[in-house]
Order: sequence, then structure tokens, then C-alpha cells
Amino acid sequence: MQRRDFLKTAGVGALAAGASVSLPARAEGPSIKWRLASSFPKSLDTIYGGAETLSRRVAELTDGRFEIRVFAGGELVPAFGVLDAVQQNTVECGHTASYYYYGKNKALAAETTLPFGLNTRQLTSWVMADEGMGLLREMFAEYDILNFPGGSTGAQMGGWYRKEIKSLEDLKGLKIRIPGFGAEIFSRLGAVPQSLPGGEIYPSLERGAIDAAEWTVPYDDEKLGFHKVAKYYYYPGWWETGTHLVFYVNKDQWAALPPSYRAAFEVAANEAHLEMLARYDAKNPPALQRLIAGGAELRRFPDDVLLKAYETAHQVYAEESAKNPTFKRLYDSMMAFQERSDAWWGVAESPMSNFRQAVRRMK
Repeated sequence: MQRRDFLKTAGVGALAAGASVSLPARAEGPSIKWRLASSFPKSLDTIYGGAETLSRRVAELTDGRFEIRVFAGGELVPAFGVLDAVQQNTVECGHTASYYYYGKNKALAAETTLPFGLNTRQLTSWVMADEGMGLLREMFAEYDILNFPGGSTGAQMGGWYRKEIKSLEDLKGLKIRIPGFGAEIFSRLGAVPQSLPGGEIYPSLERGAIDAAEWTVPYDDEKLGFHKVAKYYYYPGWWETGTHLVFYVNKDQWAALPPSYRAAFEVAANEAHLEMLARYDAKNPPALQRLIAGGAELRRFPDDVLLKAYETAHQVYAEESAKNPTFKRLYDSMMAFQERSDAWWGVAESPMSNFRQAVRRMK
């Protein structure tokens, strides 16, 4: 027999033999259907899309046996009612921003962002590679909730204003939509903060019920049309230096999941977190250019506003730390991490970015 014929015959025989061998069957899991309550409208495809990514990837990773149906803000529960709904097991999981629940415990805001706090990469690193997740899980245990990364917008803008802010004095009496610690700091600077869901901001600005509003970033701000009713667009968004979203899961529902489904959820949450930030980083630059071309006037906050806000923020943190042990643990850990990280950024990241910007300005 020729060598080639022998190999062909041997290969066919091996395939035939293999056909009669029973391979291990893939483990089958139960059919599980969850509902996810989002705080966001469907029109904000990138931020709302974080929950859709989670749902899609969980289904794919479990061959469709674990389904998570996503509901926009207001469809099942109010936009700011997600934490209560998950805690009370009204829904199995949710997608939201923890600083919406600042009124329950100011420490919750630290899960999202703190004024003059960690930037996006620092916050992700603190959560995923330092002690952040452990400290946050301790806090959320009080609400019978497990938290998972739910996306990031990156650094946000400073919002839309119907009149220019030329000095600290211009903040006196200013009615501005803003949540969390940002609202408290603005209040101490003389402004009048308002808490409004995304869908109520535009009509409030249009009819003059508020004088200014911050939302997120150029891509989302453009979708909501704020530039049509308030032309001054300010930066930097010092109260949202690296805003994180979060997936909440009810503790008992999580405990009832098979281990493989838990793993699928965690993998999908991490993927949704990364994908959201990547999409925003790609979409924001052209959106900002379109807004400016459409009449928006870009403005930097005056130095006296930034300096007073920075000073006030740290006064607020000291006061809260003195009476809130949970906040103090989170804040102390975040600031220690920021100090270490900023030293590295000052060597490796910021100088190169600043150099590139300077060269472009010279051109």
C-alpha cells in the first residue's frame, strides 16, 4: 500500500471510530428570565445600550437559557427608583447611577463619581484592581444588592447655561439641574440645584424653569437638544471627572443563579463597561464639533469658580467623613489611590497629552 493511501485510509478509520465515541454533553442549565429596570431613556443609545449589551451577551454566553429583558426608565419603575426596586425584589436587576440615591446615603455617590475625584481609568482601576470593589460590596450589602461595573461616560462636560458665567458671583441664584455632591457644592456657592430625570431637562430649560443643566457628554447632550435652548457649553465637568454606571442585582436572585450564569453575568458586565466607554470616546469628538458648528459657545469655567468649588468640595468631604463611617472608608481609600495614581499620570500620561495639545495650538 502506498504511504498516501495508508494515511487516507487511517484518517477515515479514525473519523469513523470517533463518530462512535460519545463526547461529553454540554451542561444544560435552567431557563431563567429576569427583568432589568434602567434609569435611562432608549433615546440615549450609548448609555441605555450598556444594559442591552449585558442582556445580549448573557443570552449568548448561556445559549439563550438566561434572558434579561431591559426596560427603559419609567416603564417599570421611575427613573430614580431602580435601587428600591432591586432591593425590594420588584425586579431582579437594574442599570443606574448610584449618585441618584445620594439622599439615602451620600456614600452611594462615591460609586459613581466624586467632584474633583478619580478620573475614568483611575476609578476603574480602583474598583477592579485595588480595594474598591470590596468596599463597595460592603456598602451595598446593606441594601441586599450586589453591584457590578455598568459602563462609563468618561469625564463629563460642565453643562448648558442660558447666560455666561463670568465669575463666582454669576452662580448666585442660578437654578441648575445637577445631582449628588455636585448639587451640594453648587448650593454652597449660591446656586439653586434641581433634581430632574433626563427627559424633563429640555422642557425645563426651554420654559425657563431652570437656568442651566448638566447631563453627560456631547454625544448625549446633542441628542437631547440642549444647545437649542441654552447656548453656553461649559467645561470642565469638575463634579463628574470619571462617571461610572452600575448594574444592581438582588442578593437572593444572585444566590439562586447557577455558577455558570453568574460567570456569564460578570463577563457581560465587564464587557458592557468597556464597550460603553469606547463608544463614548469615539462619538464625543465629532459630536462636540457639530454642536459648536450649530451655534453652541464653548466656555471654560472661570478660575475663581474652579478654585472655590475645589475648596468647598473638600470641606464637604471632611464634614461627611466626620459623621458617616461608610463614606469615610470609601473616600480615604479613593484619595490614597488618587495620590499614588496622579504621581504616575503626571509622569506618563498628562505631559504627553499636554505636549500634543500645545503643538496643535502652534499649528
